[in-house]
Amino acid sequence: MRIVKLDEKSMENILADMLKRDPNNYDSYTETVQAIVEDVKERGDEALFEYTRRFDGAELSADNVRVTEAEIQEAMEQVEPGLLAVMKTSMENIRRYHEKQRRNSWFDAQPDGTILGQKVTALESVGVYVPGGKAAYPSSVLMNIVPAEVAGVKRIVMVTPPGKDGKVNPVTLTAAYLAGATEVYKAGGAQAVAALAFGTRSIPRVNKIVGPGNIFVALAKKAVYGHVSIDSIAGPSEILVIADEGANARFVAADLLSQAEHDELASAILVTTSMELAEQVSREVDGFVRELSRGEIIQKSLDNYGYILVVDTLEEAVKTANSIAPEHLEIVTANPFEVMTKIQNAGAIFIGEYSSEPLGDYYAGPNHILPTNGTAKFFSPLGVDDFIKKSSIIYYSREALEKAHRDIEAFAESEHLTAHANSIRVRFE
Repeated sequence: MRIVKLDEKSMENILADMLKRDPNNYDSYTETVQAIVEDVKERGDEALFEYTRRFDGAELSADNVRVTEAEIQEAMEQVEPGLLAVMKTSMENIRRYHEKQRRNSWFDAQPDGTILGQKVTALESVGVYVPGGKAAYPSSVLMNIVPAEVAGVKRIVMVTPPGKDGKVNPVTLTAAYLAGATEVYKAGGAQAVAALAFGTRSIPRVNKIVGPGNIFVALAKKAVYGHVSIDSIAGPSEILVIADEGANARFVAADLLSQAEHDELASAILVTTSMELAEQVSREVDGFVRELSRGEIIQKSLDNYGYILVVDTLEEAVKTANSIAPEHLEIVTANPFEVMTKIQNAGAIFIGEYSSEPLGDYYAGPNHILPTNGTAKFFSPLGVDDFIKKSSIIYYSREALEKAHRDIEAFAESEHLTAHANSIRVRFE
């Protein structure tokens, strides 16, 4: 794994390199995705089933696109009991964490006759996209559905690509049932996103679409934004570890590779104050790559976007982390909590050598749907707030408005909006 002594120029190059991974840069796919979205918008089910046949090799129709209760029961019987127990524990942890995020409506009444407030309302319907095919991602199912259920969303619709046999992966389907999905449809790709956004005869539209997917799914979500809300445009996975000379090199190397194995665009970066640790981690990485099953993918990820950055001080390490704004940030230093207080930009922060990134992916409770590609500078992890909306409440008595009406009229007239001013004035003629 390459070791770089960090300076201003190398930092600029690394940031530029990272930005190449941004899904917004994949213009070559945009036209294709837009065509699929428009086709599903115009032809509904007919287009949806054609694309499912073409891309997933599955023959679906209005009669079998929705998962039945019998299919759910069949799926649950196929899940190994030990895994089922782990999934239930994970779900309990996720629910307990997200219940702390609940917001309440509030009202503030003043003696002058004004009442201001905020009404919090759960979204009526949400679509959850879950990658499918041969792979199963039950953790993503739980992370997307549980916060929506905690927020009070009544209709939670999951879409996921079917296998060629027209069935959904049993582990994915079981997770959806446990978490509280109200409907599950066998549809994936840009066509499923379009169906959720505009509705078809078989899949009624939703108000918001969340969940990760490939570049086609990401661009489809971008294309339908405005017709519905979305969570974010997810980019490739990334991890950054801040470590000092006391860190365990084997632990650090293993944690870096936990994200590098996702795909060739994943990023794994160590920022350390110790050249000795840098060299040890590099050797450990090489050893792990030879042993791990996804070694070829890991190596390409490291060659493309893997770095060990050596800095002079922890302050410089923190500055580097805040500039990159990683999806996952691990702090493995002598005083990790002190370092944590200086972190401004990160999706999730893991503190100490026993808080490795997969703990957050599967079990601890905080959401693993996180901002990527530097968007942690202005985005947050998926949570209950993503499944609610807020309405302002305004009440003025006549007496309260009488004290303010001339000021409001003057303000409106300064903007040449005389009808605004008149709406207030007529009440005191």
